[in-house]
Amino acid sequence: MAGLIPQAFIDDLLHRTDIVEIIDKRVSLKKAGKNYTACCPFHTEKTPSFSVQPDRQFYYCFGCGAGGNAVGFVMNFDGIDFPQAIENLAHDAGLDVPREESRATSKKLSENSKLLEVLERASKFYRYQIRQHENKQEAVDYLKTRGVSGVIAKDFCLGYAPPGWDNLLTALGTDANQQKTLLKAGLVIEKDRQTSGGDEDPAELDAHYYDRFRHRIMFPIRDSRGRTVAFGGRVLGDDKPKYLNSPETAVFHKSAELYGLFEAKQSGSRFSRLLLVEGYMDVIALAQMEIHNAVATLGTATSARHLTRMFRQVEEIVFCFDGDDAGRSAAWRALETTLPHMEDGRQVRFLFLPEGSDPDTHVRRVGKQQFEKEVDEATPLETFFFDKLSQDLDLKSIEGKARLSNLAKPLIRQLPRGVYAQLMLDRLSETLGVSSESLDQLLEAAPPQEEQSNAPPLPDSSPFYNSNKRDRPAGGDRSGVLKLATYRKPAGLKAIELLLRNPEIALSIERDLQPLRSAEDEVRKLLLALIEMVQKDPNTETYTLLGYCYGSSLGNQLPQLLKSEKITPQEGIEEEFHQILDSILSDIVKKLELLQLKDELKSRVSAPKDRN
Repeated sequence: MAGLIPQAFIDDLLHRTDIVEIIDKRVSLKKAGKNYTACCPFHTEKTPSFSVQPDRQFYYCFGCGAGGNAVGFVMNFDGIDFPQAIENLAHDAGLDVPREESRATSKKLSENSKLLEVLERASKFYRYQIRQHENKQEAVDYLKTRGVSGVIAKDFCLGYAPPGWDNLLTALGTDANQQKTLLKAGLVIEKDRQTSGGDEDPAELDAHYYDRFRHRIMFPIRDSRGRTVAFGGRVLGDDKPKYLNSPETAVFHKSAELYGLFEAKQSGSRFSRLLLVEGYMDVIALAQMEIHNAVATLGTATSARHLTRMFRQVEEIVFCFDGDDAGRSAAWRALETTLPHMEDGRQVRFLFLPEGSDPDTHVRRVGKQQFEKEVDEATPLETFFFDKLSQDLDLKSIEGKARLSNLAKPLIRQLPRGVYAQLMLDRLSETLGVSSESLDQLLEAAPPQEEQSNAPPLPDSSPFYNSNKRDRPAGGDRSGVLKLATYRKPAGLKAIELLLRNPEIALSIERDLQPLRSAEDEVRKLLLALIEMVQKDPNTETYTLLGYCYGSSLGNQLPQLLKSEKITPQEGIEEEFHQILDSILSDIVKKLELLQLKDELKSRVSAPKDRN
């Protein structure tokens, strides 16, 4: 397809893509603290030196110097070019890659950016209403009865959607385009659609749209970066449903988001487990009791995507359910979803509360200390597994044992091969009175995955290699350090390298950057673009800048920056960056002045002489 890929789309794609998932599909990663490690796929090694950093969405090999973001990894591992890598990542994310034909359209914000902007404005609107609206007292009183303090309400950005059909619409939907954006963000409903709130039919209203959330406590749902992507609303009257969530949108997918995960990471608390509860108020009530490691699904069953996100943060998950039949059924479904994720080192427990209780009421009744003790003593997955399957079976009889075997075998087969899977097999073997070897044969398990073989060779055009094949490391070279061609780094590239290492230095620039706009070389154009990206959005991260670099004509030089020796210490980055920038700007100004002087001389020479 002709046309450039809009940078805004690339940014959105990188925000939606998790580099751990992308790399783990191609290279088996192991958790190491907050990062992941593996043997590098770009050179031969026996000891892992390849690191993936989820926080920065960045990978780096300390052996060969390969590094970059998700786009760069796909390019180099799959041996494809930049556009194809974007296409592949977009396909995985369920997106179509747009193309643009002009620079004017490239400057437009992406649709997702517009949705995120209006959702954040809506969050501010709801927070204002809970402080200022004439009906605010009912919302405030409700939160007080649930024991929610002002500090917790602020931490979770709780708000209030007032009664009425068009409060938000009037405030934010001032023209047709904004109203369409509100509709796409799930904040308003078209008049001819069935109401989701169970209220009266709004067909007689003059407006084309009406507010989705009315007379409800509002719970902003924030993604891992703290951006508001949706809302949940708890009704204050007798309307139905009691809890109403935003619909699926381009920026909100219920099966992927976890309420409270961002707040848990922002709390400053250090924790090694996550507690999965069922509702917003459960998360908030636990936070009120200084238990900050609780998250909740958004009206959906626990999904594989939920588990993947949680296991990236911690090694232990505790599911918290009611102790009634419905709660135990939900717990079993969660267990079945969890089995394929039970790698060695991970732990899953189940906390069953007294019937009729939820975490909100229970923690307030027993207190923090007792609740945390109950969490510590929660039922391990393996215990719940065998207790549930053995229920109503006579394990003293051959028939009962055979029945247990038939129930357990297909489930145990889902476990990743490892010590935990073997211990589960041993437990079943002990219960049945059958040797684990015989049982293993009966399981007819699939053969173990082959060990990672030598990674497929990169194409000759790979930017991680010198074009001279003789400089590539031999297959058995343990050092794995790639020999680079003699490479003299221009000042502009050095400035870009420093900016990539610390984007915040762009915010301290006081000099006029106008001379850079007249620069004709690609390096200085790229430098200016990166500076303006950070100045426009101070929260811009390294991997966003990297994505832009990969999309530029200088993308093939980016790995040189990543692999170059870091001579400048961290504390000296800002000073060196300003020195280089001053030098670049001065050089441009001198050239402009020289050109201006030449033009003046030329005009004087060519000017007609005065005949008088």
